Amino acid sequence: MKRSTLYTLAAVFAIAALFFFMTTARAKVQCRVCMEYRGRTNCAAAVGPTEQAAREGAQTTACGPIASGMDEQIGCSRTPPTSVECKSR
Repeated sequence: MKRSTLYTLAAVFAIAALFFFMTTARAKVQCRVCMEYRGRTNCAAAVGPTEQAAREGAQTTACGPIASGMDEQIGCSRTPPTSVECKSR
């Protein structure tokens, strides 16, 4: 294998590792939220630096597949979750 190919692979791996570290380093809380909106249900998990941030991220992610359009997305995000489980990482 060429030396330039090895350098390129090493650089790509280093950038991916840095990206992974920067996105998960501040994540202290993990939450799993289940939403029900207009007869449809979905659950999703998210991590964040605070419980509120993790809950909001999980709720937004859970609403994505069950709400179509911006109006429904807003309506779903204002609906209380059916279940919430949070834990420290």
